[in-house]
Amino acid sequence: MLHLIEERGLQDQIRVDSAGTASYHTGEPADRRSAQAAERRGIHLPSRARQFKAEDFDRFDYVLACDSSNFGDLQALAQGGNEEKLFMLLDFDSENPKGSSVPDPYYGGGNGFELVLDLCQSACSKLLDHIVDEHDLSPR
Repeated sequence: MLHLIEERGLQDQIRVDSAGTASYHTGEPADRRSAQAAERRGIHLPSRARQFKAEDFDRFDYVLACDSSNFGDLQALAQGGNEEKLFMLLDFDSENPKGSSVPDPYYGGGNGFELVLDLCQSACSKLLDHIVDEHDLSPR
């Protein structure tokens, strides 16, 4: 998403962060295979793993889950209207059935990371289109 935002010149208007629902890899960089697949596309993955906190709902307009398990974990943290901020990432791409999950590439071959990048790039591009339209944004 960061890469797409920078390509469109919107980095001064949109803030992005990444977090997991568990704390297993807190502080670690992206998986080596994921970073390599992204680098082949000219995408740098700068973030370090952190755990999502309920307060994050106050910091962001959109909270995106990649699979139904994480969606459920995030629903449990959402309170007081924050449920409206929670979406499945792939729901922004009409090529996927509603409620589709991004597959977990960690225990498969290298092609799994390419597939995940394909899915995420497409969905993030369409999400970005939605955000630009919804909030009437333009490059500065």
